[in-house]
Amino acid sequence: MLRTPGNDTRLRILEWLKEPAAHFPPHHPTGDTADGVPADAVAAKLGVPRPVAETHLALLAALGLLRTRDVDGRVHYRRDDMRIAEVARIFEKGW
Repeated sequence: MLRTPGNDTRLRILEWLKEPAAHFPPHHPTGDTADGVPADAVAAKLGVPRPVAETHLALLAALGLLRTRDVDGRVHYRRDDMRIAEVARIFEKGW
């Protein structure tokens, strides 16, 4: 799942989204990142085109590691820490 090509990128995204306010500028009129971060902000931080970032984000969301939310017509991504902990437990037990 995370061992496929680009895993370092996906792990960095997950780490950044642990504390989005520390890694991304506010993208909501209130200046809050509680709703998550849009793909263009992730792309800018990675230094890649938006479709590349969207591919990584879509995979993480499909695995259930990220939750999505529509904010003003844009998809925002945030971590699902409960799911991440569940997956970590699975790997700790030896799969």
